[in-house]
Amino acid sequence: MTKKVYYLKTCDTTRRILKEVSEYLNGFEFQEIKEQPVTASQLEEMKVLAGSYEALFSRRAKKYKEMGLKDQKLTGADYKYYLLQDYTFLKRPVFIIGDDIFTGNSKKNLSALKEKLQNIKAEQ
Repeated sequence: MTKKVYYLKTCDTTRRILKEVSEYLNGFEFQEIKEQPVTASQLEEMKVLAGSYEALFSRRAKKYKEMGLKDQKLTGADYKYYLLQDYTFLKRPVFIIGDDIFTGNSKKNLSALKEKLQNIKAEQ
């Protein structure tokens, strides 16, 4: 089963989330997205699991506003392009566990992630 985390080590929110779930992360592969950017094939895998590039895209990124992207109608190809150009556009952290993907830091997402991690640990 694939167990991977895409994260940014300088992001306080990401660090907090990783600390919250640290007891469940044995066997996970970690990829720091600033040091090792997401590849096109990795992004494609995430898109398949998430349903769209837009679902992976962070509208909170400073560059989103700075570049005037909030005033544009972006297509799937646009989201893909920006995600591959700059790590800051990836909603993070991204956890891939088997065929499930958990992106970002919403309470709903974190709750689902923790439930999945607890279920995996219980099965072991």
